[in-house]
Amino acid sequence: MDYLFVARTKKGDAFGDEPATSHFVAVPETSRDILWSHRIAKSEWRRAVMDASKGGTPSGLTKGDIVFYVHGFNNSQALVLARHRKIRAALAAQGFAGVVVSFDWPSADSALNYLEDRDDAKSAAHQLVTEGVAPFARLQEPDCRIDMHVLAHSTGAYVVREAFDDADDRMSVAAHNWSVSQILLFAADISVQSLDDGNPKSSSLYRHCVRLTNYYNPLDEVLSISAVKRIGVARRAGRVGLDEPPAAKAVNVYCGAHFRDNQHIYGTGITAGHTWYFDDPVFMRDVHLTISGQLDRHEFPTRAPTTLGNLALKAP
Repeated sequence: MDYLFVARTKKGDAFGDEPATSHFVAVPETSRDILWSHRIAKSEWRRAVMDASKGGTPSGLTKGDIVFYVHGFNNSQALVLARHRKIRAALAAQGFAGVVVSFDWPSADSALNYLEDRDDAKSAAHQLVTEGVAPFARLQEPDCRIDMHVLAHSTGAYVVREAFDDADDRMSVAAHNWSVSQILLFAADISVQSLDDGNPKSSSLYRHCVRLTNYYNPLDEVLSISAVKRIGVARRAGRVGLDEPPAAKAVNVYCGAHFRDNQHIYGTGITAGHTWYFDDPVFMRDVHLTISGQLDRHEFPTRAPTTLGNLALKAP
């Protein structure tokens, strides 16, 4: 089964593009889309995810891992599911034995809906924490610890930032102790400044994680376009990286040279520099190393120091 929670309205035996309360689905391996009939009870879904997370190798009290994947804008549900499965398969190939769970917020299957998608993303953002991260934090037992991580692509980074900020404003959530281990942003469609140390937009994000890793590619044409659509000039974290020096918990990973060296594989289309991550084994290995937490960030075989003082993705 593939486990997702969906913040979309019903549309026949599928889901639409408008925000709604969360629905919890378990999609059979044979299905190529997420259907209304795949819904199961919330309690059953959470227990199934907890059980699936415990396939990891114990380390101390750690018994498993949950990776929450948050997609970007202009994603049909079929694409959300396909990329969810790519992530799951790529991490499994690296030895990851936990579970990947996707948060499917209402994103229209059209690039023309960019601004509306961001409004819908903000509307649904709180559900990532209230229905996803926080309940699993409360379900943990002293002898059964589950490490949680967030992997966000494109506008998904905006969803994550808004979700964490909103959660700190909700007494029902803020009253409980909750956090994630690793937050990984790739092709992040949020402003660089919003991730600066001390910026109130990201203070909750840093407060509730052990580390935030930002993967960026200066050849990402989609993020250049998004700045025009907003009629703004704010630099995007997924295109130019974080300001230096980054926040104490942040790690900046430059991916431009690696993408350029492999562009013959991913093509020259306008979206190639934005979506290549899903099919790149080096990136996926780096994600797995980050999640596992076994090596210092400077010792990854998938990274090398740059002349700018940060790290660059490279083939080991």
